[in-house]
Amino acid sequence: MPKYQPKNSFESPRFSGPRTFMRLPYVEQLDEHMDFVITGIPFDSGQSFRTGARFGPGAIRDFSILLRPYNPEQDIHIFDYISGVDFGDIPIIPGYIAETYDKIVAGLTPILNRGIIPIILGGDHSITLGELRAVAKKYGPVALLQFDAHSDTWDSYFGQKYNHGTPFRRALEEGLIDVSRSIQIGMRGGLYGPEDLNDARKMGFEVWTTNQMKKAGVERMLEVIHHRVGSGPVFVTFDIDFLDPIYAPGTGTPEVAGASIDEALALVRGLHGLDFVGFDLVEVLPAFDHGQITSASAANIVYEFITLIALKKRQQLQQQKSW
Repeated sequence: MPKYQPKNSFESPRFSGPRTFMRLPYVEQLDEHMDFVITGIPFDSGQSFRTGARFGPGAIRDFSILLRPYNPEQDIHIFDYISGVDFGDIPIIPGYIAETYDKIVAGLTPILNRGIIPIILGGDHSITLGELRAVAKKYGPVALLQFDAHSDTWDSYFGQKYNHGTPFRRALEEGLIDVSRSIQIGMRGGLYGPEDLNDARKMGFEVWTTNQMKKAGVERMLEVIHHRVGSGPVFVTFDIDFLDPIYAPGTGTPEVAGASIDEALALVRGLHGLDFVGFDLVEVLPAFDHGQITSASAANIVYEFITLIALKKRQQLQQQKSW
């Protein structure tokens, strides 16, 4: 039986105790029993419009206490197969992005070196560059699977090279991602010019707009993802503004006509079989949330990330038995 799993809410009321993701144990020391850790990066100094995503990790954790250990859509008791903890937050320096990147690398490196999969709660999307620096130290260039309304491949914003609009251009320049296996899904909204998306395509990303995704449908989109990403290591980054503001009003740069939460969950569930080395979910901004709608969406997406890890572990155990 895995060592670390959520508290039993039949024995301990959900509203009691500290707010950890899904009521997992709060543990700051790594050990061999951990398959994944939840960790927050409460940094939002890279945001260009609304700020406040530094409070995203806490808001996601706060809603996540309602999540239960059996996932009926994937038919799996998650913690029969994997063990995980809430590792707390990585220390950051508000207003100092370069120094915060160093802290992100320092915080994630020991997790990755143990083969533990980090699931990161943001924070704005600038943090993903620091995450990818840590991931590449362990695995080399990885596929980037990005769900987002924006490509985040601008060269600069306000004359600055590092913010939430530039991380994936910088990641490509630094050799952190294998662009031939990377895909961006959900692009939409007004642009400054066609180059905003064409630049991403010229860099080598496969780019799908929300309209293209909706016309293709979830099943076809999953075929495209699996074909593009292939069998190598993949990092999944999910900007909550991938969702329509109906499902995620609490975010920094909302765009109308986005994906539904049903579509998003179906897409994440369909990623089973990929070689995940890390996940993040970013840009939750609780000050603009209503009734925890955005936090509910975010927590359930993270729940599906955890489920994907459990499904892979179950598959590995079944294969071992068959040998």
